[in-house]
Amino acid sequence: MPTLSRWLIRTGLGCCVAAFLLGVALAVPALRAAHPALAAAWPAYIHLLVVGWITQLIMGVAYWMFPRVQRGTSGGESAGWAAYATINLGLLCRVIGEPMVGLPAGAVSAWLLPLSAALQLTGILTFVVVIWPRVRSR
Repeated sequence: MPTLSRWLIRTGLGCCVAAFLLGVALAVPALRAAHPALAAAWPAYIHLLVVGWITQLIMGVAYWMFPRVQRGTSGGESAGWAAYATINLGLLCRVIGEPMVGLPAGAVSAWLLPLSAALQLTGILTFVVVIWPRVRSR
């Protein structure tokens, strides 16, 4: 299994655990009442599940299983690492910025959330460029 695949899959598993813990916290009314930022964390929870867990798991398995264009080549490994970095930086910006929306520090989320979206979009498009040549007929 390529190193990039291992990192994508393990990071996805970590996001799954983080999403589960955040989901449990969101389900406890006393925690939501004690921490106002937690009430605004629902979109971050969804992003952890969908982008962090599901998308990275799929990307890791796809990078591992789809055949390289030529044997002996890296298969776009550096671009794959760039995709990994930008997706996770974007996810981190989302998890930090989303709970700030309703707080006095909400001005930070005014630039953090668009940055998150741009980073995640860049990461996904970069991964598409990496994997596209591998999707071919026999």
